[in-house]
Amino acid sequence: MYIRISKVCLVFAVAFFVSLVVYNNLSDYDSNYMFVYHVLKMDSTFPDNAAMWRAIETPFLYDMFYSLIIATEFCIALLCWLGGYRLYKSMKYINEFNRSKGLAVVGLTLAILLWFTGFMSIGGEWFLMWQSQTWNGIEASFRFVVVIFMTLIYLIQPDNKEVS
Repeated sequence: MYIRISKVCLVFAVAFFVSLVVYNNLSDYDSNYMFVYHVLKMDSTFPDNAAMWRAIETPFLYDMFYSLIIATEFCIALLCWLGGYRLYKSMKYINEFNRSKGLAVVGLTLAILLWFTGFMSIGGEWFLMWQSQTWNGIEASFRFVVVIFMTLIYLIQPDNKEVS
């Protein structure tokens, strides 16, 4: 039972974390918007790099990308809250608990896709965020991905025996 409680708590911890991320992005919209703006504009990458043709110069697209990020974060938080609740409700029964992991797995996977694919791959490599001394979110994204991926791996381990 303690392992199942642990799994539920970790899913709720991710839900709480991502909820704070959404709150911060909405309550401090301009600061976080500037992050997206500078990454997409590539104005703090190495001067005269050969990939500057990738830079986006359309303000509408900055808003669109930022809105997509916030909407994805909101979906992640919602899926993890609902997934954690579902797990909590089924904690007493091993088979039901195993069958209840779906929403949490989807939420955690979406989080990994956002911070690994969105931030580390697209932001970090396509828009060369790694070259920026100021607008570089790769380290933070890596921390998020590692913690969330470890939670996902732990969660998907089958629960097949009672542990007191």
